[in-house]
Amino acid sequence: MALTAHWFLPTTGDSRNVVGGGHGSTPGTAGTDRPPSIAYLGQIARSAEQLGFTGALTPTGAWCEDAWLTTAMLTRETERLKYLVAFRPGQLSPTLAAQMATSYQNQSGGRLLLNVVTGGESAEQRAYGDFLDKAGRYARTGEFLSITGRLWRGEQVDHRGTHLRVEAARLTRLPEPVPEVYFGGSSPEAAEVAARHADVYLTWGEPPAMVAEKIRHIRELAARHGRAPRFGIRLHVITRDTAQAAWAEADRLLAGMDPARIAETQAALARSESEGQRRMRLLHGGSTDRLEVSPNLWAGIGLVRGGAGTALVGDHREVADRIEEYHRLGVDEFILSGAPHLEEAYWVGENVLPILAGRGLWKREA
Repeated sequence: MALTAHWFLPTTGDSRNVVGGGHGSTPGTAGTDRPPSIAYLGQIARSAEQLGFTGALTPTGAWCEDAWLTTAMLTRETERLKYLVAFRPGQLSPTLAAQMATSYQNQSGGRLLLNVVTGGESAEQRAYGDFLDKAGRYARTGEFLSITGRLWRGEQVDHRGTHLRVEAARLTRLPEPVPEVYFGGSSPEAAEVAARHADVYLTWGEPPAMVAEKIRHIRELAARHGRAPRFGIRLHVITRDTAQAAWAEADRLLAGMDPARIAETQAALARSESEGQRRMRLLHGGSTDRLEVSPNLWAGIGLVRGGAGTALVGDHREVADRIEEYHRLGVDEFILSGAPHLEEAYWVGENVLPILAGRGLWKREA
């Protein structure tokens, strides 16, 4: 099966340095170098489309622009590119979310993908009026996805659950096609929801052996429900004509990280409830020593931002080799990004993707 390549839209803002933000953290000032205007995000989206990427992920959280509204505007800036919209079920009724997704899908010509984010930080969830604990949030997400899935199939839904209740819920229009659900999480609660509901299970960029174990676990759980999800991975990329130039860029990014900022970010991330975030932190331990945690996999990004904290670093063939390695493990979808996102899209799109195409692993989106 050929792999799918997606890009990322920096709705926190962009920079030639690493922009903070993400799970359990707060953004620094670097994102103000290139504010997340529609004009700038449109540049990135159009470039990603021209380079052959299938879609673009937008994050969700208090530290970035709203994904629904921003990407809805961007659909007018592009013709083919899909938008992987991250959202949190605790902030919407399932019927309204199903209706919103239907409108988006039909008005955009089928360009919506959904990244369901349960929410790993209770403090941030409470700011939005959500006072469930982590286990409760995952249980609610399972109910939410059950309701939306039934609505998208055209059913009338009566649901009285532990966390959600709807009566005679029904959509007057159905989405064409039904948007695929991307879902990630490393906790046991997350794995159960993924096994039952995810079309694509997402992981952050852990070393291949750790990713292989996750894939095995989710496959086994999903098989019990008669399901077979695909798998995706979220990675940053630093690719250059030579490995020396790529690692020099990684060193430049590291040199631009204020030690005080690293300490502040790591202290915040240590309080995170996210199991995935804990696994990211273990890769580097908050230290700038030994950041290459696997061949060509650099954990320096995670020193100053939450969420996906690793980057593939190397010359174009080395980066393609690592992508192929993950693909052999069962990863079919790659959500990539770089600093800045506009320029790195060209480094990847003009150099790495053609190598993968030459190996029969990727086909440019028409």
